[in-house]
Amino acid sequence: MAEGSTTPDSVTPPVLYETVIRGGGMWSQVIKRGKTLRLTDLEGGANVSMLLYNADQLVERYNMPDTLKGQHIFFLTAPFCIHSDMGRLFCSITADTCGWHDTVCGCTDAAQVAAKYGTKTYQEARNDFYRNAHDNFLIELAKWGLGKRDLVPNLNLFSKVISDEEGNLTYVPGASPTGSYVDLRFEMNTLVVLTPCQHPLDPSPDYAPKPVRLTAFQTEPPGPDDACRLSRPENERAFTNTENYYRLRD
Repeated sequence: MAEGSTTPDSVTPPVLYETVIRGGGMWSQVIKRGKTLRLTDLEGGANVSMLLYNADQLVERYNMPDTLKGQHIFFLTAPFCIHSDMGRLFCSITADTCGWHDTVCGCTDAAQVAAKYGTKTYQEARNDFYRNAHDNFLIELAKWGLGKRDLVPNLNLFSKVISDEEGNLTYVPGASPTGSYVDLRFEMNTLVVLTPCQHPLDPSPDYAPKPVRLTAFQTEPPGPDDACRLSRPENERAFTNTENYYRLRD
């Protein structure tokens, strides 16, 4: 098992929702607090670029600097949390068999994909045309009344990127074996936007984004001894902020 990874202590509850997103595809949906979304790398080597927004107040969104500096981390794994730009939590990572998820490298755009892989249009290849994460994000965001100004730094699940002493970044191939999964327990009603496109630093010369499975299930609310809550003092404060936010809403 990868460094920092954990597995659940109990059997997964009944499935509420399940779907597979093809490589290069896109998906968005609101996930209510108290539910867990499991993402599974079906073939190994997947990358899932992700954006998060408060479903009830879309101006609140994922904040990369607060997520990293408050937890003294460079990458994400269990039992860390994903913070908003208003001092609250979108979700907690309660299980992770991959052990490393990139937080700093952004996503591919049309120019990067064309330069690395060439071009293949819809007219040429129908649904197998070459896609990029930036444009996929904009397509999904438009469905919720959002656009370019609402793009923020994204997460890249299942991808490992390391830094040397000079700050140079290196992508680590093979960091996510077939069947790797990560569980995100949502602490806030969250608009989740996903696209499984290749990582911008992926050295492969072939356009071959990998599929992922999404599985949602109900979970118990975190208690005072919850591992994610206790992992960092900043997480404890963010849990309290999030719970106070919902006291008059639930």
